[in-house]
Amino acid sequence: MTDFIRHIIGYIVGASLFLIIIPFGLYELSLLDRTIPFEFPARVIVRLILSLPFFLPGLFFVVWSNIFLFEIGKGGPTDGFNIAISPRTKHLVVSGPYRLSRNPMVWGAFLVYFSIGLFLLSILCLIALAVFLGLGVVYLKKTEEKRLLKDFGEAFADYRRNVPMIFPKIRLKTAKRFSGS
Repeated sequence: MTDFIRHIIGYIVGASLFLIIIPFGLYELSLLDRTIPFEFPARVIVRLILSLPFFLPGLFFVVWSNIFLFEIGKGGPTDGFNIAISPRTKHLVVSGPYRLSRNPMVWGAFLVYFSIGLFLLSILCLIALAVFLGLGVVYLKKTEEKRLLKDFGEAFADYRRNVPMIFPKIRLKTAKRFSGS
């Protein structure tokens, strides 16, 4: 099977899971919240105002990281449980969103799903998201990071030492302080 076809299949599988199945699962989970006596403002405009500041950057990170993985890494994101649907990256990507987080797609997806939980006003969705984020960290450490260390050796080890796993390290440039003379 050619790399092009594997990329297409990988993006179809990934999009099905991350854009359809998981959001639908969050919606279904939110229906169970009707029994929780915790009330948020229910107006749609308020829910949009609460959720969009998380949704838009999350979507940006997902798209940005996919572009860098494809263009620079020459691979795709659909690789799980040691099954590579799309081609695995040929080059370690450490620029673009990957200079801020080793897993910018996870960070972006987390923001998108967090925004969905906020929009749905679902405490259960937010709790489930926290649990799955914790499980995701364990999975990434046990499988993906081992594979990347095997594939990219010391370059990945150095990268891992300097870049946070999921939550981006954003460095704000500070102005030099001038001493009064």
